[in-house]
Amino acid sequence: MSSTTAGLAVAGCTGLAVFGPLIGLSPAWIALLIGGGLLGLTVDASQLEGMGGHLLAEALPGGRSRLRRVARHEAGHWLVAQQEELAVRRVLVGTRACLEAGLRCNGATEFDLPEQVRLPLEDLRRWSRVLQAGMVAEALLEGEARGGADDRALLGRIWGLSGQDVATAQREQRRARREVEQMLKKRLDELDGVAERLLEGLDPEPA
Repeated sequence: MSSTTAGLAVAGCTGLAVFGPLIGLSPAWIALLIGGGLLGLTVDASQLEGMGGHLLAEALPGGRSRLRRVARHEAGHWLVAQQEELAVRRVLVGTRACLEAGLRCNGATEFDLPEQVRLPLEDLRRWSRVLQAGMVAEALLEGEARGGADDRALLGRIWGLSGQDVATAQREQRRARREVEQMLKKRLDELDGVAERLLEGLDPEPA
């Protein structure tokens, strides 16, 4: 369970206890609502791995736009992976799809990771483009990137094991991001089309 979810639940319970009587709620209703909230937290922690809040947000009005942002992020990964000829195992959009696949996230593009630890510089550049593509796609289509923490962490590990110095890693990652931006700017319609297919649960590549 995330600290944010737990904090909101505690704040809600406190608010009900303090302000409930002032707006005419009976103690029985307050107890029922607080009990329901605590039960929801328990289910979220035990069955949904703390992702219940995300599931709810995606189901509520406005959830479609939230899912579209995720789809656009994953579409960026997929499109650049095709360009770089890196195999993609599967693309998942939405918390429910990820939980059903055993993943604790809102979206995922899964690749076959390299077998060797120290990659040649050109392979490092390819991975730098693919792993930053989701954030670039979000920024281009949504105005800013909110996702990508896992991508940055994985990219950092790949470069950290490469034997390259920090200055080279930073320079090459900045270069890769510029290259991805240039490529995706020329293919925005295609990028958005892939995202819409993912949003509908379809294969990213049209039949």
